[in-house]
Amino acid sequence: MRIVLDTHAWVRWIAETESLAPAILASISTASDVLVSSISCWEVAYLTKRGRLSLPMPMDAWMKAATVGSNIAVVSISQEIAVASANLPDVHRDPADRIIIATALVLDAQLVSFDSRFGAYDGLRGRLLGMEQGVRSKEQGAEGIA
Repeated sequence: MRIVLDTHAWVRWIAETESLAPAILASISTASDVLVSSISCWEVAYLTKRGRLSLPMPMDAWMKAATVGSNIAVVSISQEIAVASANLPDVHRDPADRIIIATALVLDAQLVSFDSRFGAYDGLRGRLLGMEQGVRSKEQGAEGIA
């Protein structure tokens, strides 16, 4: 099974594994591939620049640790993913989130996200991990970083 991590799930997984529920950690640890969209790299850099996300090390070092150092594969935004994201129903207007959703759909992968709007996409039924399992921190259900 492949898993795509939404940006906020990726940051939590890298920064503090214990903030993710055991069911999510188990799914990630047993996945054949753990993936993030390249748009998540942009989101992390942008949110850091805007002061909405604080990383424990310089951006370049964090990106290296959060990908190569953690066996995360970064998926480029292909033509197929771009078109699929544009063709999604207008439930969610954030282009980055639409690209992340399309990435999971095109790659036939599970998607770890805590964004409550993701559940409105019929294509994610049976693929969405996170809303039911949640997080184990004080930020239960927080969507603030993505």
